[in-house]
This record gives sequence, structure tokens and C-alpha cells, in this order.
Amino acid sequence: MRKLIVLSTSLFFVSYASAQKYSAKTGKVTFEASVPLFDDIYAQDDNNVAVINADTGDMASVSVVKNFHFKTKLMEEHFNESYAETAKYPKTTFKGKIANFDKTKLTASPQKYTVQGTLNFHGVDKAVTSAATVYAKDGKIYMQGGFVVKPADYNVTIPKMVTKKIAENVNVEYNYILIKQ
Repeated sequence: MRKLIVLSTSLFFVSYASAQKYSAKTGKVTFEASVPLFDDIYAQDDNNVAVINADTGDMASVSVVKNFHFKTKLMEEHFNESYAETAKYPKTTFKGKIANFDKTKLTASPQKYTVQGTLNFHGVDKAVTSAATVYAKDGKIYMQGGFVVKPADYNVTIPKMVTKKIAENVNVEYNYILIKQ
């Protein structure tokens, strides 16, 4: 299974081969779906792979869904088996573009950008828009941002007995340090 994911990840990024690309293999992606008075629902993946075509602003990322870790193993188990169904949908991907991206204008001062693209989670493709901060330092590109998704938009079924314990809007945040390839 791991070889299949590596192969599909390689094919996913093949269109970036001839461009000036920057990539991260240890990008951090988190999500939070907490509601007041109940357990925090927070997970983090420290192995998100991302790539940016510095010539065009095109970008892509992929996470192995089982790489999202929660503070409790039971919550992680429920997420993987019941909500994300990781046996059926082992990865989540994003393909998009950083609007008005110009690598030559990056400085050590963070600049605001808009990222638009398609997030695939749970077998569903959905357009997302993200506010991002991007800057360059020591030959690397630093990028962080976030967006909001709704589990229902990705056909994630939440049992009635726990609907009050899980937020309707899930906050997703990402943080990359991209190195020139």
C-alpha cells in the first residue's frame, strides 16, 4: 500500500518536473472541529508533501489521511474508521494556484496571497479558497494559511448522537517550508 501511495504521489507531481519547483516533505497540516463544552477535536499531520511551481504559482499537496494524529487513540480510531474511511480513501490531495504569484517579488517580509484550487477528501472534489502568507528567506519559500470546510460537503456522515460534539465548520491550517529542487 505504501508503494502505491508513493507511486501515485510521484505521478501527481510529474507535471512540475520541468519547472523551477520548491517542495516540502514535512509540511504541517492541522484541522480543528471542536465545539465548546466537549472534547477538543484537533489533529495534525507533520508529513504533508507539497510542491510549488515557482514560475507559475501552481501548487499541489498530498496527505496520507492516517498520518493525522489526535490526542487520544480512540478519537483517531473513530476518525479513520467511521468518518474518513481511510481504508477506502487513504489520501487527501489539493491542486491549485497561488493567485498573482511572482517569485521575484518575494522578500523576507510576509505577503498575503489567495490560493484557489480543488481539495479532494473522502473521494469528493470541492473548490476551496485560502488566505495565505508567503515569504522567502535563506533560499526557501515559507507558506502558511488556512481555510474552512464542512464535513457534509465531503459526504462525511456524522452520527446524530455526536453531531453536537463536532463543529459544522472545520478549520484547516497548513504550514510549509519549501526548498528548491
